[in-house]
Amino acid sequence: AEYMGIQQVQRKMPKRKQPERNAKGKGKKSPKAEEKEPEIIPQKKAKEEEYPPALDELKKMTIVVADTGDFNSIEKYKPDDATTNPTLILQAAKLPQYESLISDAIKNVKTKFPGAEEKKLLEESYDEIVVSIGGEILKKVPGYVSTEVDARLSFDTSATLERARKLIKLYEEKGIKKERILVKIAATWEGIKAAEVLQKEGINCNMTLIFSFWQALACADAGATLISPFVGRILDWYKKAEGKDYKPAEEPGVLSVSQIYNYYKKYGYKTIVMGASFRNSGEIIELAGCDRLTISPQLLDELSKMNKKVEKKLSAEEAMKLAIVKENALTEKAFRWLMNEDAMATEKLSEGIRKFGKDTDECEKLIKAKLSAIQLWLPSQITQNN
Repeated sequence: AEYMGIQQVQRKMPKRKQPERNAKGKGKKSPKAEEKEPEIIPQKKAKEEEYPPALDELKKMTIVVADTGDFNSIEKYKPDDATTNPTLILQAAKLPQYESLISDAIKNVKTKFPGAEEKKLLEESYDEIVVSIGGEILKKVPGYVSTEVDARLSFDTSATLERARKLIKLYEEKGIKKERILVKIAATWEGIKAAEVLQKEGINCNMTLIFSFWQALACADAGATLISPFVGRILDWYKKAEGKDYKPAEEPGVLSVSQIYNYYKKYGYKTIVMGASFRNSGEIIELAGCDRLTISPQLLDELSKMNKKVEKKLSAEEAMKLAIVKENALTEKAFRWLMNEDAMATEKLSEGIRKFGKDTDECEKLIKAKLSAIQLWLPSQITQNN
């Protein structure tokens, strides 16, 4: 009876006997009547529907990528891919668990280039370290790892090409096929032109620091494998410029990724859209259905503990129904003018390149200290000492 309504309980109750009457007509209570009447239990409210962790729900509609170089986080959250950048490499280089990996990478460089100048050793050591970290990550994810070309080369197409090819060669020397690598390149005009050449050579590119639709359009026309629009950094700019907060569904960064995704799907571009640089889990939920989302360990943890219904917000089928104007391919002059007209995109792109360049400088300072500390004994030196 505990799950029945009040009326149902009453229908099940036995009929009460009328009390016996004595000679004076007064009622006499029967023994049964003195028993406690059955308690009428109100109908229980249905339990609130319980949902599985939001991260598990998200993985059903979007490929989740770990935005970290931390091996422990990658093992914990089991993403399909992982991305790195100079900032993440700098953070990893300061952790004790990476000490032996970094030392081995530097020793390897000193063996390859005996007697090389310091500048050469720093450059080679940095590339060796990022590839070593990428190689370890690939042991823990089934898909891609993104490794970034030196951001200080962002305005030099030929130098970007040279460095990207070298990174792929270093991976191949470790027995890792280029198909598992995404070479990250800043989406300047020079970077986009480099990507166009690399893609024709079979080297997959992740175009990073995307802040405008026009960058995304140029990257897709160049045949880039993937782009990384920076959701949170777009939000940062607008919050500072306009002095107001936004609901996740209305955030400029969320709207930017949605616009790019819908345009790509509407016109059949194969370039993958991977939202990046999130400030909160709400942004991520609002982009459920996007091709990929690269998420920090902190937000992965939050999503894994959040029991919330996740609805698909982006889909190729819905994008096909939208009335979207087809844009012409951009010339260099048109690209530069349109970027110039977008203050947010211009400022955030420049700021991002400066930040990654500065973090690369800091990495090289750490490497420089280790270069002088690591003594490498070559066979010829051992023979002489004996």
